[in-house]
Amino acid sequence: MTSATLEEYLETIYKLAERGEVRPGQIADAMSVSAPTVTATLGRLQSRGLVARTGDGGVELTLAGRQNALDIIRRHRLAERFLVDVLGLSWDEVHDEACELEHALSPKVQEALERFMDNPEVCPHGHPIPSANGVIAVQDGAPLCQSGPGDEVDIVRIEDEDGELLSYLSSLGMFPGTTVRVCDVAPFKGPLMVEIGEARYALGREVAEKIVVSGGDGSARRGRRGGRGGRGARR
Repeated sequence: MTSATLEEYLETIYKLAERGEVRPGQIADAMSVSAPTVTATLGRLQSRGLVARTGDGGVELTLAGRQNALDIIRRHRLAERFLVDVLGLSWDEVHDEACELEHALSPKVQEALERFMDNPEVCPHGHPIPSANGVIAVQDGAPLCQSGPGDEVDIVRIEDEDGELLSYLSSLGMFPGTTVRVCDVAPFKGPLMVEIGEARYALGREVAEKIVVSGGDGSARRGRRGGRGGRGARR
């Protein structure tokens, strides 16, 4: 398929489906478009055999739709790694740039990028990069807000790629692979007091919900570390 808009729909549906059943209204909110626009576009995707409608009005990807979505996500996350590791852009500014690049990367270029960057496993934000044949790793982890006092955890990924959030986390030194110690958790959904190295910060629950962590046994240390969100690939 050649339409960048249709590719963005498939990518959005795939990501929403990771959290549960997908409804047209969710797609409209995620893509900031009107309900009639979503209905019309879903019709185009359905006619191409890429999505199906469930009996209760939901939306799901077909096998072909899922394969297309994973290919788009692969291109996007490889583009992000290239922009950070090779071009030196900060991790908080590459999402939108990668959205532009992802539609232009051919399979040949994707393979060349992978070899050049030593086959990265995750994007700068910690999300797994699908393989060329559509296999994507399953990551263990839970939101940081579910951790308790005394827990020492490793950051696996940042769920929200909002630039302001990533810039804030960068200022705290919170990247995939960073070890975080939870010192205290305020009651009534108050902030978490966390320790990173020798520094302590109060982290709001809304932010902590978007940071996925795993036990501090080193299993989450699969992304590259660095002050720009994972620099260090071979040039």
